[in-house]
Amino acid sequence: MQKAKLGISVGLLGAGIYFMGLFGGYIVSAILVGYVLLFEQNEWLRKSAVKSIALMFGFSIVTALLNLIPNAISFINSIFSIFGGNFSISAVSGIISALIIAINVIEKLLFLGMGVNALNQGTFSIPILDKLISKHME
Repeated sequence: MQKAKLGISVGLLGAGIYFMGLFGGYIVSAILVGYVLLFEQNEWLRKSAVKSIALMFGFSIVTALLNLIPNAISFINSIFSIFGGNFSISAVSGIISALIIAINVIEKLLFLGMGVNALNQGTFSIPILDKLISKHME
């Protein structure tokens, strides 16, 4: 079992990075990923760290894009309310809310699964993300 410079196994550090991506937020994750990229030499660990932060950004971008639709509807409603009117598409807002909840569940399950899998230096294959990471890290 290969050890990281911190004295713990590479798998445990990788799992910690995934779990911090789920529970710790961007600051803690960025510090851990920065440490790995600066000081660790294990290729699996480096790619896992980048994959973790890329997944965090990806899920945040998708959620932000989906939230633009209800925000646009609310903006139009604000314009209509100036003139005493009302504008609402509750079905669209409901669908978007359900999609965001589904994305949050998928994110949590994916990070939990990847964290547990990382204990044995395993990973889940996400072809688009893996190809992008391989292209930019080599």
